[in-house]
Amino acid sequence: MTLSPRHPDLASWLRWQETLNPSTIDLGLDRVREVWSRLYPGVDRLPFPVITVGGTNGKGSCVAMLEAIYQAGGYRAACYTSPHLLRYTERIRMDGAEVGEAALCAAFERVDQARGETRLTFFEFGTLAALDIFVRAGPDVTILEVGLGGRLDAVNLIDPDLAVVTTIARDHMAWLGDTLDAIAIEKAGIFRGGRPALIGSRDAPKALRQRALDIGAQVFQLGFEYQARPALEGWRWQAAGSSPLAMPLPALRGGFQRDNAATVLMAAALLQDLLPLPVNALRQGLQRVRLAGRFQVFPGEPTLILDVAHNGQAAESLASNLSVYPCRGRRHAVLGVLRDKEIGAILEPLLPLMDTWDLGQAKDARALPVAELRAAFGSRVASDAIAVHRDLAAALAAAHGRCGVGDCVVVLGSFTTVEAAIRRLRLA
Repeated sequence: MTLSPRHPDLASWLRWQETLNPSTIDLGLDRVREVWSRLYPGVDRLPFPVITVGGTNGKGSCVAMLEAIYQAGGYRAACYTSPHLLRYTERIRMDGAEVGEAALCAAFERVDQARGETRLTFFEFGTLAALDIFVRAGPDVTILEVGLGGRLDAVNLIDPDLAVVTTIARDHMAWLGDTLDAIAIEKAGIFRGGRPALIGSRDAPKALRQRALDIGAQVFQLGFEYQARPALEGWRWQAAGSSPLAMPLPALRGGFQRDNAATVLMAAALLQDLLPLPVNALRQGLQRVRLAGRFQVFPGEPTLILDVAHNGQAAESLASNLSVYPCRGRRHAVLGVLRDKEIGAILEPLLPLMDTWDLGQAKDARALPVAELRAAFGSRVASDAIAVHRDLAAALAAAHGRCGVGDCVVVLGSFTTVEAAIRRLRLA
């Protein structure tokens, strides 16, 4: 297919998509359903097993683990995730490899031809392109990560064979509601009656489980229908009515990753008839999994730790990891956040752990100005331990300049903050 002269390359396509709908976020399924019905008339379900993963935190980790275990089992796994760190093509993977730019542009062309006058959002356009690529490739299993919420997210266009909601926390309240129950109900929108609905949190809002039960889903919740328990070496996974299974700790750092792994193993067990996996593939997958920007450690002087933590729950998980990570010297934080985040909730668990703070603003229209970010600290940090910088590159340089032997630099607050660190320090 000849590419449109209006969009000769991927960068041009992406710039144009950002202008197509005046709203960056415009939740709803009507637009994507309309365009999908033109792309694939009469296709309501994809011709291969689909796992949809939603939640506030832990989505990316669960997707990465699912991808790893199915690849270890010899399956062709397709994955759609968002956002990306460095390249848009990170969002669409087949057999562990990013989609090629030419293939992605061809999919964009097909979506554009099918959409008519429908004003898709940037995320909707990309979601339809990913699904188009997957249908044409015919993988053995497809894993879809929800972008925002669940019920009205474009990914929810597709009926999954199994749906996972990892955790529920306060985030994106302007679109999802300002209570945990309201957010939970939006997240539960990816569950389907008569199919497995996994809840990857012991203390999830009761509304999440109740909504799954109300629609007739088959509910499996961590701490109820399946368990994750520590052991002398690794940990043990057990589903109700089955024998415990000894597993290695996942390669992703943090005690909470054991809970994510337990949910992934429950998903694999429920899909065993469709996608049989030997125990060895489960173990290999957990040991091989990789995910950038989630307590990602680069040893050296100083040690660099990257974490996209951008809400209170994620900050608590980061704090938990930092409290046990052996940093011999001081910890220096580099922070940049987006303006719709609860800054106080991010700071609260981290303030006691950091020795200095360098604040910067990402090159993102949604970034919170550094003056407002500085104001959120109030007087809780000594004036000589906090500094405001013109951008994240300057903040990173200042943090490195503060470092002595054995110190750690912790970069956090958003995907764009971690991206700035990766680009400046040429880590990828």
